[in-house]
Amino acid sequence: MEIRISTEQLLKILFYVALLLFVGICIESGMYIFNGIYTFTINSYNANFLSLKALYQFDPGHYGVVMLLLSIVTTLKAVLFFVILKLLHDKNLNLYQPFSTKMYHFLLTLSGLSVVIAFFSNYGLNYLKWLQEKPIALPDLSTFAVGGGDVWFFMGIILFLIAKIFKRGIEIQSDNELTI
Repeated sequence: MEIRISTEQLLKILFYVALLLFVGICIESGMYIFNGIYTFTINSYNANFLSLKALYQFDPGHYGVVMLLLSIVTTLKAVLFFVILKLLHDKNLNLYQPFSTKMYHFLLTLSGLSVVIAFFSNYGLNYLKWLQEKPIALPDLSTFAVGGGDVWFFMGIILFLIAKIFKRGIEIQSDNELTI
């Protein structure tokens, strides 16, 4: 017994997986933004979120920077998944002619977002490592969502190269259409 999944069915499955990830990352991003604002404006006890009360007591500015970096990284990840969802939902992906300018711009957008996520992830990780050298009781770095900047950078470079291949495919495709 062999199960065959068509490309359209696979794209529909990927749409729902991306939608689930998008919702989860949006919730995470909103959580960081809400907790940062709530801590500064209403109740500083909320700094216990992620066990950062000691950091808030040491310097609220450092706490704000950490929450800002976490918010930026997760918001950029949500934007990345939104771009993927938009492509899959609007059905801009033509399976019969995949080399299109829409696909080229889509890949360039994903590449740029990945590189920006990598930058903020690496900056956030280095900032947290620097804070760990201070006399502050900080939780383990794995509890923060800023790891993996090198992977995001590598993904951005790979997507950029694929975008350039697609650009060359578009040029070849347009040349073939002109010669016929």
